Amino acid sequence: MSRIKEFNLPDLGEGLTEGEILTWLVKVGDTIELNQPIVEVETAKAAVEIPAKWAGQVQAIFHPEGTTVEVGSPIIAIDTDPGAGPLEAPSTTATPTGDLPTPSAASLAAVEVAPAEGMVEPGLIGGPAPGGRTAVLVGYGPRTTTAKRRPRKALPPTPAPAPTAVDHGVVVGDKPAAIPMIPAPQVHDRRDEVSGGGLVLAKPPVRKLAKDLGVDLRALTGSGPLGSITREDVQQAASGATTAAEPVAVTSVATSAASFGADREQRIPVKGVRKLTAENMSRSAFTAPHVTEFLTVDVTRAMKALDRLRGRREWRDVRVSPLLLVAKAVLLAVQRHPMVNSTWAGDEIVVKEYVNLGIAAATERGLIVPNVKDAGRLSLRELADALNELVQTAKSGRTSPAAMSGGTLTITNVGVFGVDTGTPILPPGESAILAFGAVREMPWVHKGKVKARQVTTLGLSFDHRIIDGELGSKFLRDVGDFLTDPEAALLAWT
Repeated sequence: MSRIKEFNLPDLGEGLTEGEILTWLVKVGDTIELNQPIVEVETAKAAVEIPAKWAGQVQAIFHPEGTTVEVGSPIIAIDTDPGAGPLEAPSTTATPTGDLPTPSAASLAAVEVAPAEGMVEPGLIGGPAPGGRTAVLVGYGPRTTTAKRRPRKALPPTPAPAPTAVDHGVVVGDKPAAIPMIPAPQVHDRRDEVSGGGLVLAKPPVRKLAKDLGVDLRALTGSGPLGSITREDVQQAASGATTAAEPVAVTSVATSAASFGADREQRIPVKGVRKLTAENMSRSAFTAPHVTEFLTVDVTRAMKALDRLRGRREWRDVRVSPLLLVAKAVLLAVQRHPMVNSTWAGDEIVVKEYVNLGIAAATERGLIVPNVKDAGRLSLRELADALNELVQTAKSGRTSPAAMSGGTLTITNVGVFGVDTGTPILPPGESAILAFGAVREMPWVHKGKVKARQVTTLGLSFDHRIIDGELGSKFLRDVGDFLTDPEAALLAWT
């Protein structure tokens, strides 16, 4: 069996045809383990870390960071048995073209190309390590059709780097085999050596931000865990390095963190998740006739019920938020009005018996909607655990494309930002989305008297081809009734 194997870029989900290499997590000569993350790739869905399909030693990296690679193209070559002695000389020699050679199987000795790969569950050998990023905001689900990004404009040629002592070829005995040399692209490990002999720690997204801002990580002192460099450290360094004549707009979006030009304008490339979101928003807004209704609700009893729930012994280790009760209210209301959980399919309406409950999230690369699969079958505790896991996965940047597909009904929690409510646009393929606004203490007529009560406003957008005003109003009313008195609703509805 061949020792050196080429690992092709796998299909990262739902027929995506290409991905952009964001960060190499290994370099030529590194010894890697099975399932060790080796590269971070951005697709139109999310950013994902791809693990190694084999253990061994990195022999070649075929594409530098920033390159858009088609699915099925080789991206790295791995010697799966580096301790077995010298390799046989290749029988043929491929002539590379372009600024960066892309060797074929013939350009390395005894190279075996990995078979075509489909979508693999995250965490399994050869499967993608999920990507994505943080928090909760108005969002729109992933597109239900395939997406292909436009080719990048060719970058101006750069001077060839000086030769180094690194040989990417295959060695036979004491002499290198007669094969093309593969120039080492600019790749970075998770840790860079600094002049003092120590190590600087930074996550790949932080490294990309530093690269965009022109900040040298080796010159920074990290404020994160174990002295790691954080986004704030990079942004602070970038702000300090600019002059008054060159203001910098530093935002939470890495692709937006760039200096304004002399014309006082900034141009941000639209790509990846943000580009797909824009396409989905436009398609949904101009395809499905939207209607939005609002309902202001006294949720004082719901907030007290949450306090009692937090005080119970079996719930003390669970993070409980008002979103949990809103999710439960939506799931119970769907049982009473199943048409809300459906899809317009042209000559028919597809009503779903299951509910994949989406929670809209804002990430550094755009808006996504990961969903809890079959949420209607979960108990309240199981639902709480599922929502917490969804949020933690998003915060750690590991939301997979599979977790963002198949949604049937969505909640967007704009209240965490102090917003009262909104008119969200439907995720493609769904017929309703609920906006949950901020819970505020307000004067409210309660039992004939004006009192301070906890109040929120709900906003329900729905597809008027499927949901008419009566159905939408009844669904929204039932959600509001549950939040007004969740304990009574649970007794009456279940």
